[in-house]
Amino acid sequence: MPTVYLSLGSNVGNREGQLRRAIAALPPSGVTVKQVSSIYETEPVDYLDQPWFLNCVLEAETDLQPLTLLEALRAIESQLGGQKQFAKGPRKIDLDILLYGDQTIATPELQIPHPRMLLRRFVLTPLAELAPNLKHPDWDAPAAVLLERIADRSQVRHL
Repeated sequence: MPTVYLSLGSNVGNREGQLRRAIAALPPSGVTVKQVSSIYETEPVDYLDQPWFLNCVLEAETDLQPLTLLEALRAIESQLGGQKQFAKGPRKIDLDILLYGDQTIATPELQIPHPRMLLRRFVLTPLAELAPNLKHPDWDAPAAVLLERIADRSQVRHL
């Protein structure tokens, strides 16, 4: 089974509870969770006029193909009330595929590696915690080194 890395975020309601419910919903959806990073409280980026997020990253395995995995994540978001009112706005839960094995995918529906993950401290911090030596073929360095070099200076605090 391919190893996948997923990013989870919440900034509405019981943020930690939403993350935990989303993680619990993954195994029945065909995703075996292997490890979960610490939870981080993170400053919003892009759209700033909203509450701070709680974010984490998890490592998992799945037999689901990438688009089927994306559909499963969207179903979990919908089940937990994760619809956002507008792009980059507040949400109860957001689940993103960061990596799917060593694959590179570029379709209108799905981009892997996630197109903005290397620009986001709130993604690279928990990813580097879980897998500091992880290196995708499209990257010039492992996750921990990419985190050291990141230009994003938004606040990310260990919860």
